[in-house]
Amino acid sequence: MDDVDRKILAELQTDGRLSVTDLAARVRLSVSPCHRRLRELERSGVISGYRAVVDAEAVGLGFQALVFVTMRQEDRDTVSAFEEAVAAIPQVLQAERLFGDPDYLLRVVSADLAAFRELYDESLAALPGVQHLSSTLVMKHVVRARPMPA
Repeated sequence: MDDVDRKILAELQTDGRLSVTDLAARVRLSVSPCHRRLRELERSGVISGYRAVVDAEAVGLGFQALVFVTMRQEDRDTVSAFEEAVAAIPQVLQAERLFGDPDYLLRVVSADLAAFRELYDESLAALPGVQHLSSTLVMKHVVRARPMPA
């Protein structure tokens, strides 16, 4: 990975819908070399995909919470069952396994407090191996969807 690859990544993180022609102009390459570099970044897994960034409030999911999960036990089967179950809950936007206590951090969305309570009681508390859940509400996003540093 060189400076040109980093420039390509920076531009695409800012605008993932750039055409190869526009991308090439921004990174000061001709189209063919830019296209080759882009395909290699995709093939090697540096670029893992493209997606639209959706405003949660605009689709009725303006309530967000961070849920801290402490596991009762952390054997391989329990951890695997927990992670599969978490991955199947659409309202869980992010799930991170942590060192220390708590064991997991989940970022969840819902329409409102009532919907969050139902999600918490019916889905999150019923996850395999969970000993304790603790949550805090997101008041404001200060840094969101920041591009990877160059």
